[in-house]
Amino acid sequence: MTIEELDQIAESTRAEYAKFDHEINICMGTGCLSQHSDKLKDALAKQVETLGKNVFVRRTGCMGLCAAGPLVLIDPEETLYQHAHEEHAEAIVKSLGGQPVKDLQCELREHFDQQVHVVLENSGKVDPEKIDDYIARDGYRALLAALSDMTPTGVIRQIKESGLRGRGGGGYPTGLKWDTVSKAVGDLKYVICNGDEGDPGAFMDRSVLESDPQRVIEGMAIAAYAVGASKGYIYVRAEYPLAVNRLQAALRDARRRGLLGNNIGNTPFSFDVEIRLGAGAFVCGEETALIASIEGKRGMPKSRPPYPAVSGLWGKPTLINNVETFANIAPIIRKGGKWFAGMGSERSKGTKVFALTGKISNTGLVEVPMGITLREIIYSIGGGVPDGRSFKAVQTGGPSGGCLPESMLDISVSYDGLIKVGAMMGSGGMIVMDDTSCMVNVAKFFIEFCMTESCGKCIPCRAGTAQMHGLLSKICTGVGTMEDLAMLEELCDTVKNASLCGLGQTAPNPVLSTLRYFRNEYIDHIQHKKCTAGACAMKAAEEEVVA
Repeated sequence: MTIEELDQIAESTRAEYAKFDHEINICMGTGCLSQHSDKLKDALAKQVETLGKNVFVRRTGCMGLCAAGPLVLIDPEETLYQHAHEEHAEAIVKSLGGQPVKDLQCELREHFDQQVHVVLENSGKVDPEKIDDYIARDGYRALLAALSDMTPTGVIRQIKESGLRGRGGGGYPTGLKWDTVSKAVGDLKYVICNGDEGDPGAFMDRSVLESDPQRVIEGMAIAAYAVGASKGYIYVRAEYPLAVNRLQAALRDARRRGLLGNNIGNTPFSFDVEIRLGAGAFVCGEETALIASIEGKRGMPKSRPPYPAVSGLWGKPTLINNVETFANIAPIIRKGGKWFAGMGSERSKGTKVFALTGKISNTGLVEVPMGITLREIIYSIGGGVPDGRSFKAVQTGGPSGGCLPESMLDISVSYDGLIKVGAMMGSGGMIVMDDTSCMVNVAKFFIEFCMTESCGKCIPCRAGTAQMHGLLSKICTGVGTMEDLAMLEELCDTVKNASLCGLGQTAPNPVLSTLRYFRNEYIDHIQHKKCTAGACAMKAAEEEVVA
């Protein structure tokens, strides 16, 4: 496959679609499929045939506004319909070229206006199971341009210039990691895409893999060329069957087009990718545990150094980035590192994808420039807290993140900004809570998650999270004491500083942040035997009433 051949495919595909008067794009990501958008697609196709319309009906991935699904986007008018079902198919098709179906129209333009789509630029635009759709939107141009016009060092220079930092949570500079792997000595090198997304409320990586799998594969291939790797693995949870199926189809099509395999682009570069399924262990999101799992061992972390960049998979130099990081690579190579660095804040460049969930009106997937405030995300894009309730807290960074009160909503969303206030970027989960949430109970929930997901290899994490959960349970039920609270704080310090891997090291964050901003709720539970939110069953208070 050459760039000229790629252009021919792109032009042919665009010309084919240009023959149609309209395109009907139906979201068939997991969220909309759960509401039978597949039946809607079949009904729309049937109506197009029955009414003799010159219309193309396309399956797409996630369009972002999950709360309004199933979603239908009509092009070229860019009319967006929400809550569409198969009984609406006839009205939608009959309206083409005329007045939109008013009752179905989605008017939430402000939800999209403040977003900047880089990772999600193909959102709702391509069929994730048709490689030619991706090629028609400049897919694989970056890879073939890199192979023909750039040296591996030149590719890494662009990634460094972009300022891209790893989107998996740690925020390590991507270009620096690539440079380290490229300089590592080894007869064989690997590239791994970490798709083990296990945070409660997070679905960013799953949605990208379901919606635009070729984008991730292209990013991996560019990375492999840059660091000198010839083999890649995508590690994805078996609980994501739709993502797995679409990845399998994408890999098969890429090989058929000569974009994976031997001598890609008629060059000496060869690279191929396999899928490895994870069994749902949260700890396998940690890179050394993930490597152990791919090797067929129990997924448990090990101490570093050596780092995977030097000695990773089967002892070979290994580059590991997450799904969103790889999805940023192709546009950076196409448009240049300076273009990407022009977005975001001083030390946090580009955009970030968030899964916005919880007590929020517009649940879904959003992509925003780094540096935007939490308030803008929650109120301007998310639509605020529904049902007349008041905002109480937002938890960022998954179970390893922190809970921030309303007074923190005007901070900028950046790696350094969130860490300063006791939270973290994480992989991109963002859970909004209203005044019905008890922050002590929230801390207990996340500690229980970390306790359950601990691999048990190191005592601070294995025993410490269990002891923390026990103390939080006592406080939530009204039988905790101030001595228990002091012990809880001491355990937070021990677990944070003595655990082997990131799971244990960050597990205390929800407790530490709620103690920092909502300490009064802990005091109410302990001294007044009262849960202000009414979320906790207070044993002590009940016993006093009985007496």
